This record gives sequence, C-alpha cells and structure tokens, in this order.
Amino acid sequence: MTDKLSEYGYGFQVKVIAALFTDRLFLQQIADIIQSDYFESDANSWVLDVVLRHFREYKTPPTKDVLKVKVTEIENDILKTAVLEQLKEIFRYMESDDLSFVKDEILRFCKNQEIKRAIMDSVSLLKMGNYDEIKTKIDGAMKAGSDTNIGLEYKKDVSLRYEEAARDTMTTGWDVIDDLMDGGLAPGELGVVMAPAGIGKSWLLINIGANAIKAGKTVIHYTLELNENYVGQRYDSVITGINAQNLKNHQEDIEDKMSSISGDLVVKYYPTKSVGVMGLKAHIEKTIMLGRKPDIVIVDYADLLKVNQKDKHVALEELYEDLRGMAGEYDVPVWTATQANRSALEEDVIEADKIASSYGKVMVSDFLMSLSRKVEDKMSGTGRGHVIKNRFGPDGITLPCKINTNNGQFQFFEPQTTQGKQTTQIMKSGENIMKKNLAQKFKDLGGTLG
Repeated sequence: MTDKLSEYGYGFQVKVIAALFTDRLFLQQIADIIQSDYFESDANSWVLDVVLRHFREYKTPPTKDVLKVKVTEIENDILKTAVLEQLKEIFRYMESDDLSFVKDEILRFCKNQEIKRAIMDSVSLLKMGNYDEIKTKIDGAMKAGSDTNIGLEYKKDVSLRYEEAARDTMTTGWDVIDDLMDGGLAPGELGVVMAPAGIGKSWLLINIGANAIKAGKTVIHYTLELNENYVGQRYDSVITGINAQNLKNHQEDIEDKMSSISGDLVVKYYPTKSVGVMGLKAHIEKTIMLGRKPDIVIVDYADLLKVNQKDKHVALEELYEDLRGMAGEYDVPVWTATQANRSALEEDVIEADKIASSYGKVMVSDFLMSLSRKVEDKMSGTGRGHVIKNRFGPDGITLPCKINTNNGQFQFFEPQTTQGKQTTQIMKSGENIMKKNLAQKFKDLGGTLG
C-alpha cells in the first residue's frame, strides 16, 4: 500500500533529507512517521535510516564526521558511491529557500500515509466488530506528526542546552556593545535607541544595518521619514566611508564596494503613520516569498507607525509589544528608535525617565541605549551612548563615542581604554572649541569680545 514520493520529483526528495539535518525540531516531529521506502533512491533511503537511528539514540542529527564513519561501513561499492554523491547533493540543498514548504508538504504526505494505513488495518477489525480498536487506530493516525516538542525538559536536556547556543546573536559592529549584550541582539529580541530629535538616531540605526550587511546578512530597513534613495545613500556613505556630499562623484567606487560584500539590503519607505506592524509583517511575507528572507529588521522609527488606540501611552506600549512579537514570529532581531523629550537635549547622560510619551517602551525592549550630543559634542564630533536597559548583561554604563558627521560612521569605546580616554578628553575640551569658534565668527563679523 506504500506510496512513493516519485510524484514530487528528485529535488524534493533530496530537500526532505536536507531539512532533517538543518532542523532538529522538524526531525523530532517526523521521525516516527517517515519511512525509507517512501523514497525512490536506495541512497536516500540509506541516509534516512542513518539519520533516524542516530537521532533516536543521541537526540540530534548526525554530523559530517558521523556520516563519514557510517559510509565506511557500507560493503556494497555501488551503494557507497551513490551515497557519497547523494550526500553532496543533500548538503548543497541545505540552503534552499523553499525548505519550509518542503517540510510542510512531507509532513502532510506522511500523515496521509498513516491515515491510509489505519483505514486498511481497520477493515479486519470492522469484520470482528472491534470498534474500540478502530477508534484507537484512527485517533493515533490523526495525531501522527503532531509537534512533539513540549519545550525544554530541564533535567533531561542538560547537554542539549549547552551544545546549542542559547542565543544566536547578531553583531552590532561595535565590540564594546556586543560584549555588554553577550554577543549582540538575537532573533526574537527588540533593541531600541533613544535620543532627542536631530541627534543621530537614524544614522545610528543605519550603522547597525551596515555592519550586518558587511557580516553577510540580509537587512530590511523600514523608513517612515526619509525616502528610500536617501536612506540608500546613507548606507553607501557608512559602508564605503565616502563623505555623503561626495557620493555622486564616486558611483563607480560604490559599485565596486557593493560587489565585494555578501550581505543584502531592502529599503522600504512608508509615509508617517500610514502603516502599522501588520503592514510590516505583510511586507516581510512578500520578501520571504521572493526569496529575500531578512536576518535583521530595522524600523526607523517605531513611534511613527500607525496605531489604532486613542490613548497614546497604551497604544505605544502595545506597538512595541507587537514589534517584539514580530521579531519572535519571523525569528529575527528588530532594532528601532524612539524620541527622548526636549529636556534631554542638554543632558550629558540621558536616562530612562527622559523617554517620550510612554515608559512602557522601556519595559518591553530587551536592550535600550540612549544617545546624547550637546552642542559642543556636535562641533567636536563626539557623543555618549548610555546603556539604560540590558537583559543580557550590565547596564548603567556610559560609552564615549566618536561620530564622523561627514560619512555617518559611529565608534563606541570602553571608557578606560586609550581611545575612550582620548574621546572623553575631546568632550571635555568641546566647550573651549565652541568658545573659540564663536569668538572667530564674531571676529570675522568685525566685532570684539570683551
């Protein structure tokens, strides 16, 4: 009665095996209902048997080293050659964009086989009038392939929680911040940058996106203020180091740089308050369908998203909750920004009480950092990043930073390092720089200072 997977084609069958190697939870779900005789190829059947036996004993897919040992045990030279070739194909298909579809389809196929088998077995039971057994068989078949992952089994999964990284973090590009965050922001987490208007929130978010692109990641950047091309130019400036004013004269250099980086970027503009989190999710679905699944999402910035609540405080808190939920749903880190109130403009260090509109934003975020730049900081190219909240490490730490206003590049330093001390010293002398500049301007106008 067993049906084959021949109707799905060769590539589909290889991708099924590839999915077993890349998704342990999927393997756990399907292990009891997938059978080697569903596959047309003897090599695929052999690999599947090895995967299932190894998983049942060790609760994890076999590694390449395990497979090498198992292949040496094959006595049939023809089968051994076929298996080696098949393994090459399997590892090549592990990066396929349609593995999610393949997993859904093979689960449906295997469940249908279980139901067919239960119906056939029930014929003889029907003749005997054994209705309770028929119900048991049909119920079991209907539950086949259900998600068997109940969560972390604390006492049982000790080794597992240390073999697999608890957080698969993505770098911000700044070592000092990554260290504080235990590696960076991970999928399902929300990072927030807070600053008053005109301080550089958008540039800071672009730095995070640019560093992700240089690390080979795919970034979706939503902009609710600046148009797409202008945001793209800012990325050009941060990635290449070319001054923003001179980008038009260096288009060939920009194209050369683009060809040397492996990451990718999609910039999508929405007018202010024209789209909510549901609209962002619809756009992410579209990009996934087109083979551009994001590794990180940047929203510039969340306060400008559409909300339905009339109560602004409640609406903003729910908005940030929805953003964090989106991060979990699509298994990506999400970075955004929020406004600090006007009283924060002349603060050396901006604390949580300066956040505009709703303190609930602080409670929802996993990592919250403020950026302060007083007038003298703008003149000396400096600023202060202050870690307000950090679920992954220490907070309450202020980091001196250098900001190149020509190309938008940010650098953060530990306060006690040589560069950190130098930057702090520049900050302290910023007031003198401002006075000298004002005096020079006054002198140029023909005046004198008393």
